[in-house]
Amino acid sequence: MKLTINGKVLDRDLPEDMPLLWALRDEFDLPGTKFGCGVAQCGACTVHVDGAPVRACITPIGSLDGAKITTIEAIAQTPQGKALQKAWLEIDVMQCGYCQAGQIMSAAALLKDTPKPTDADIDAAMDGNLCRCATYQRIRAAIKSAAGMAVADTREV
Repeated sequence: MKLTINGKVLDRDLPEDMPLLWALRDEFDLPGTKFGCGVAQCGACTVHVDGAPVRACITPIGSLDGAKITTIEAIAQTPQGKALQKAWLEIDVMQCGYCQAGQIMSAAALLKDTPKPTDADIDAAMDGNLCRCATYQRIRAAIKSAAGMAVADTREV
């Protein structure tokens, strides 16, 4: 099976029903995509397939013939990803960090399609990306910062 991952064509003999998540982590040594729930409910495994965010834990690789897959390892090569990673660090979004790859992947897809998102746009795009540390205010602020929008102070009192 040939897959285009982060701009490289990779060829492996893999079962077509293998979830993309396991192919990325175990077969292609791309561990940035995380396993969270295994049922597409938490968003930790979000990657881009042809520019759209998808949950890698339930996407069989056999359904990806001809698709271009982008993971967190390569998202900084996009303008949105580069801006988001910078904003994530400046605003100090991360606590445990486990969900952040999925958060950034969903946010990058949002900014690609909606360069100046409203709060409602952000809420809709990020729905389904769970953060156990509840850094949602900082995530929203980082998305706005990456979009070049004014950001309210997110420091806790």
